[in-house]
Amino acid sequence: MNPVSRTFSTTAGRRRPVIRNIAIALAVIVLGPLALSGCTGSAEPLSLPPAGVYDHEAADEDSRAVPVPAGGTAEAVTRPLTEAGWFCAQVRANADGRALWCRIGHRDEADTVHPQVAYFLLDRDDRLAWAWFPRAEYFSGDRRIGDQVADAAGPALAAVWSDAGDRVRREIEDFHRDLRGPLEQGTGEIPRIAWRDRHADYHYSALDGLFVTARDVSVRRWPFGAEHYATTMSSAVDDLLAGGYDCFYPPQTSCNRVQSNGYFRVALRGDQIVSAWFGIGSLIESGRQRHPLSEEFPHGLTFLTEAVRRPVTERIEQSRRSGTGFAGIVAGTVVIIDARRGAVGKGELVAYFDIQIGAPLAATLPV
Repeated sequence: MNPVSRTFSTTAGRRRPVIRNIAIALAVIVLGPLALSGCTGSAEPLSLPPAGVYDHEAADEDSRAVPVPAGGTAEAVTRPLTEAGWFCAQVRANADGRALWCRIGHRDEADTVHPQVAYFLLDRDDRLAWAWFPRAEYFSGDRRIGDQVADAAGPALAAVWSDAGDRVRREIEDFHRDLRGPLEQGTGEIPRIAWRDRHADYHYSALDGLFVTARDVSVRRWPFGAEHYATTMSSAVDDLLAGGYDCFYPPQTSCNRVQSNGYFRVALRGDQIVSAWFGIGSLIESGRQRHPLSEEFPHGLTFLTEAVRRPVTERIEQSRRSGTGFAGIVAGTVVIIDARRGAVGKGELVAYFDIQIGAPLAATLPV
C-alpha cells in the first residue's frame, strides 16, 4: 500500500457519499412507492421524474453551463438563494426549456459538508414551470426538519409569485407541528401534504422535500444533455480500474478505491455520464504535492471530454494546493469542490476533497 495514500485513510472522506447513497437507495426501495404516490387524502400521486419528460430524442440539447441569465425569471427566482450564499447556474437547455441548479454546503462540527440543492425548470418563454427543493441532509441547533426547505423555497417562489412564499412557509410549518410520527408507530406511511394556489400545485413530505408544478406552464421535453463536459461510463471504466478503483460496470455506478478510501460514482442517462462525484486527498510537504492526481487517475480525468478536461483539472489542482473549496463554472462545466483541511503548516497541507462535476438531471436521484 502506498504510504502517501494511507495518509488520506479517513473514513469520513469516503463514507459520507457512500452512506448518503445507501440511505437514498433504501428510502427509494423501502419507501419509494409510498413516497412517490402519496399517502394522505390531499396528495396526488407523484413520479420521479414526471412520466415521459426525458423520453424524447435530442431537441437542440445544450449542456454548457452558464451563469444564470440576467433580467428575467431565472434571475428573480435564484436571487434570494445567491444572496444567501448559494451557487446557482443554468446547467442545461433545449428547444423547450432550460434547467437551473442551485447548491449550498452546510458544514457540520466534524468539518463535513452536507449539500442542499434546488432545481428549477423554465419554459422557452422564461416562465417557471417546475421546481424541486429536496430536503436538506443536515440540521443543527434548534432548526427543525423542513426549516431549510422553507427557507429556500419561500423567498425563491415569492420572487416570481408574490403570494406563494408565505403560504409555503405556513404549510410546511403546520405540517411538522401536526406530525405525530406515524413511521415510528409502525404504520409504514410517509406523511405528506398537498395544496394548490392560482400559480401551482405543491407536494411536500419530510422525505422528498417540496415539489412545485405550475398550473398553466409546462415543458414537454426536459433538457438532458451532458455531452459538452462528460464522456460515457463504458469509455471511462478501464482507466478507473487502472487507477486502483474496484469498478464493475455495468451495472455498478459506484466504485471504491481501498488504498486511499477513495470513491467514484456517477449518475447516468443510459451510458452517458451526467454527474460524477469522487474523493481525493492532498498531501503537500515542503511545498510539493506528494499525492499526485495521476496516482488515482493515471490517464487523467478521462470521464471528462477533451474540451473541458484540462481547465477542470487545473481548477481541482488549484484547490488541492491551497486547501480551499470552490463552486462555480469552469469551461462550461459545473465544478463543486468541498475541502476538509487537516494539519496545515508552512509549506505543508493535509486535506481531503469531495468533488462533483456536472449537475444531475432535474427530478432524478441522487440529488
